[in-house]
Amino acid sequence: QVELVVSGGGFVRAGAPLRLSCAASQAIVGIHTMGWSRQAPGKERVLVARIRSGGAAEYADVVKGRFTISGDTGKSTVSLQMTSLQVEDTSVYYCHVYTWKYSREYWGRGTQVTVSS
Repeated sequence: QVELVVSGGGFVRAGAPLRLSCAASQAIVGIHTMGWSRQAPGKERVLVARIRSGGAAEYADVVKGRFTISGDTGKSTVSLQMTSLQVEDTSVYYCHVYTWKYSREYWGRGTQVTVSS
């Protein structure tokens, strides 16, 4: 059973950077996309950033220019570099990996990111 292990969450002040990392417990074959989503209290989970196996990345408008996603399909890892964090970025962040080979998406456990003013 594949697990996605997330690390890097925490408590930071507004304006500070933070990096989230996600690694699969075993190699995932046929990765199509890797991404990060977040869910704030009382709100729906939303996509923050996603990167395709070819390297193309997309971002939610609210994080463009501040967040950078990177991934390594060979190592089944994905990271999210967050800069200029805002209080509004406070959420639980989840990584996810979609594999076309099994038409399946794996999700990691969330990690809390709290940004204080």
